[in-house]
Amino acid sequence: MTIKKMLRGASPRVLVLGALGVLTLGVAALSVYASYTLLVPRFGGWAVPTVAALDTLWLVLQATEIIAGNNLARTRWVRGAGLALTVVIAAVPTAELALTGPGGTDLAVILTPVAIVATKFGWALVLPALGRRVSPTTRQAIDIRRQEVANRLEEMEAEAADRVELLTVARRLERRVGRAETAYRRSTLSVQKASTERLYGQAQETADTIAERPLPASVAAIALPSLDGWTPTAPALPVTPVMQVNGPDHDGRDDSQEARLLVMVQAHAALSGVTAPRPGTPLDDGELRLVLRALRSIEDPPQSYRVSAGVFRRAGFVASEHRIRPLWRELTAEAGDATEDSEEDADEPHREHRSG
Repeated sequence: MTIKKMLRGASPRVLVLGALGVLTLGVAALSVYASYTLLVPRFGGWAVPTVAALDTLWLVLQATEIIAGNNLARTRWVRGAGLALTVVIAAVPTAELALTGPGGTDLAVILTPVAIVATKFGWALVLPALGRRVSPTTRQAIDIRRQEVANRLEEMEAEAADRVELLTVARRLERRVGRAETAYRRSTLSVQKASTERLYGQAQETADTIAERPLPASVAAIALPSLDGWTPTAPALPVTPVMQVNGPDHDGRDDSQEARLLVMVQAHAALSGVTAPRPGTPLDDGELRLVLRALRSIEDPPQSYRVSAGVFRRAGFVASEHRIRPLWRELTAEAGDATEDSEEDADEPHREHRSG
């Protein structure tokens, strides 16, 4: 019961030293037995104190080395002396084996030198690792610190393993996602290609139709019904305004030319994506060009400059003569029907001279 209590309260260091101590005592007993067997027949009673002194000194050196712990300065001479004494003690059975051979020798003689040398080297290996003897409080603090280090190292190992697993899974998933994204983009580009080809052909046809058959502004002015404010009523019919024209410049043409000019101006503005010019306000160059184009399109073929200028004025548009006439000539030249206006411009000085 006492031995169990001692073993239960002993530290690991004490247990290791106790095991080595028991082993050393056994080896010392074996050495004494082998030395007595070999030396007493030859030296008589002198062999007994000699063998006892050598083995006792060997045990003392081992104990001193244990007490010194890992203090190298203190254990250097003790360890050297212990090694020398180990060689001396092991030399007796070794010499016997060398002289007589293993044939008629006791087994203890054969094992003794091996056991002595192995025991000494066992102490040399174990003692530096045991360290100094410390108090229970210090040992507990050291154990706690070592446990913290062990816990942290284990956490680092687990974190590293988790990160390796994460990177492995992420790499595999990124490959799958990359392949899926590539397939999706290729599908999208294929759809865009087919749509662009179909839309391009339709856009060309639509552009040709718009250029050949422009819609008047009244079509775009039709309001579409909404769900909240729609009531089932018939759409209002458009009414063409009749303009009263009086004065010496009226040449007997249809009075609806001014109204048709206003409608065509709205249509050209809608096709160009700009705001329609308003009568009564001075026109800039872009607005003047748009109005003159609309003016040329109300009749086929276009009217002469004199008649068109009258319609321009009666419709209420404002621009000076020196701006209208050059632009009218430019549009006439672009259309390729400049002969009529050239002849009319040539007769203009004569008309002015006769009127004067």
